[in-house]
Amino acid sequence: MDEAALQQALTDTQNLGEMPDADAVGTVGSPDCGDMVRLWIKYKEKDGRKVIDKASFQSFGCQTAIAVASIATELIRGKTKEEALSMSAEDLSKPLGPLPPMKIHCGQMVEGALRAALEAESKPAATSAAPIVSDQSGTLADALTAAGKTQGKIKIVLTS
Repeated sequence: MDEAALQQALTDTQNLGEMPDADAVGTVGSPDCGDMVRLWIKYKEKDGRKVIDKASFQSFGCQTAIAVASIATELIRGKTKEEALSMSAEDLSKPLGPLPPMKIHCGQMVEGALRAALEAESKPAATSAAPIVSDQSGTLADALTAAGKTQGKIKIVLTS
């Protein structure tokens, strides 16, 4: 991984935060490490095609997960659902250079959140006990809490 590219991506983090008028939302978490990414997508019509107009994200995760999510929200802009679905974790993290083995899951989480959002658009929201959770309501903290209840591996401690 190119450390300079990572630092630049973090410095230039874009599209961070909830998108209240999103057309689709996808959430993916890893109970093993406690990381979670939520991705919002908004579509528009362009030249008779439905394309991604904008995307935003929230992340409880390491710097790499934040950087990949930020980069991904820019890479998918202007793509159709099918084009975005064809993107792999490697495609989404490519601007950072090859990820070290212990950080590959960061790209996979962002890919999973993207897929969950793209697939959530065409079916009702669902929550599973598996590491991937897709829902269109509540906050990222709510999703973490729900995952903690089903997996028993995530704990949220609220402090004032």
